[in-house]
Amino acid sequence: MVTRLAVRSDPLGNPEQREARARLDGDTVFLVAVYIILSVVAVVAAYPLVYVVSASFSSPLALVSGRVWLLPVEPTIDAYIHVYENQSIWMGYRNTVFYTVVGTTINVILTILAAYPLSRRDLKGRGALMMVIVFTMFFRGGLIPEYLVVRSLGMVNTVWAMLIPNAIIAFNVIVMRTFFQTNIPDELRDSAFMDGATNTRFLISVVLPLSGPAIAVIILFYAVFHWNSFFQALIYLSNRQLYPLQLVLRQILIQTQVDEMVGSDAGFTERVLRGEALKYAVIIVASLPMLMLYPFIQRFFVKGVMIGALKG
Repeated sequence: MVTRLAVRSDPLGNPEQREARARLDGDTVFLVAVYIILSVVAVVAAYPLVYVVSASFSSPLALVSGRVWLLPVEPTIDAYIHVYENQSIWMGYRNTVFYTVVGTTINVILTILAAYPLSRRDLKGRGALMMVIVFTMFFRGGLIPEYLVVRSLGMVNTVWAMLIPNAIIAFNVIVMRTFFQTNIPDELRDSAFMDGATNTRFLISVVLPLSGPAIAVIILFYAVFHWNSFFQALIYLSNRQLYPLQLVLRQILIQTQVDEMVGSDAGFTERVLRGEALKYAVIIVASLPMLMLYPFIQRFFVKGVMIGALKG
């Protein structure tokens, strides 16, 4: 009877239970704070995208008057109709798809061919080679020397100017080399060699099938780089038929092609109003492919970043 009274008189339980409850309360407060902060960050990050989408579907007058905040005002698809009718945008789309697909293919092949030998401990001088590759991440020749090299190779105003100068990126080589070192054991290579496999056969039949996450990550890195690239086109291209989509978008954003898109017969006020809506519609059209691609490979993204953070 005394024991029961003692237990009832101590509603908090023994010291271990009180400590566990205090720890649980502290974890709950921490999680609530984390969720609040992440929610604020998510809203701040998502609002510009939501605003751009709403602005692209709003009437130009509502957009210029500042009535668009979150949802479309006086919804219309006129801006997308003008985008669809504009041939320069589809020409830029075609060029960008070509640069992205062909450029990413070249990048991935060269990156793997450079990273695999550097991951082999039996490669003589690989430390010096890595120092040279890392050196290029911090020091470059500069814009003028690079342009002179590209011009001397006859690549100015050609598609190769968009593909060759950045055919390989040092950071991605380090990511792939680190992945090969940490995920492809030497015992697996020795076993393959004992069965008569060559280096090429081992790379194609064993290494590449086991490197899907890392390859997906560098494909994403290179594809986003090519899709968003406009500075190279600005420097090396003067033929409008070779312009990528981002360069066409840049010209629209500075209103150099608004008259062409809305027609020369439109009044000045109408051109200005339509031009404002066209900017947002073109941004959506230019960003949509990458937004659609990312969810399919985003699960590899964090893993790829962590691969590059490992010491190899």
